[in-house]
Amino acid sequence: MSGSPLNRRRLLGGAAVAVGALAVPALVRAQDSDAIIRNNASSFRMLDWNSYFDNTRKGAILVDITSRALHYWSEDQSIYRLYPTSVPLSDDLTRKGRTEVVQKVVNPSWRPTPSMKERNPEWPDVVEGGAPDNPLGTRALYLSWTYYRIHGTHDTRKIGRKSSNGCVGLYNEHIEELFEMAQVGTQVLLI
Repeated sequence: MSGSPLNRRRLLGGAAVAVGALAVPALVRAQDSDAIIRNNASSFRMLDWNSYFDNTRKGAILVDITSRALHYWSEDQSIYRLYPTSVPLSDDLTRKGRTEVVQKVVNPSWRPTPSMKERNPEWPDVVEGGAPDNPLGTRALYLSWTYYRIHGTHDTRKIGRKSSNGCVGLYNEHIEELFEMAQVGTQVLLI
């Protein structure tokens, strides 16, 4: 910046890099010294659990569909994680509200829902767990709502996008970390 006039773009770009580097690496990417591209940096931010939950008993998971982010707080609040997610393709596939984790499955098998099979009759009836093309990835947290999961994905292009048929997707390494921390009974809120 030496010899260059200070302008709004440089000031805001520098602030975005500083905030992005601290909060979430890789959301802010510099193309060259004059241009900054920000991907959802303003809404992908740390949140306080007590704005959404009465307590963190058994832990708490908040999924923000708009910012495509999943927040996790441990029961004793010593652990906080913020993960980028994939979210449902459309509002009619999106379910919002309160639920909880009812089951945890390593290498889950995937079965398309009846409505998915109707839209895509060529899809297989089942993809076994551990298969490289399994849409549920390596781990899944089953929610109390039928057919809804928080799960991994082998297709990393989906993260940060509207790309799911209703579930919340994470990078496999992120769901594996969350899987170890979350427990059956962890409260979940989708907003």
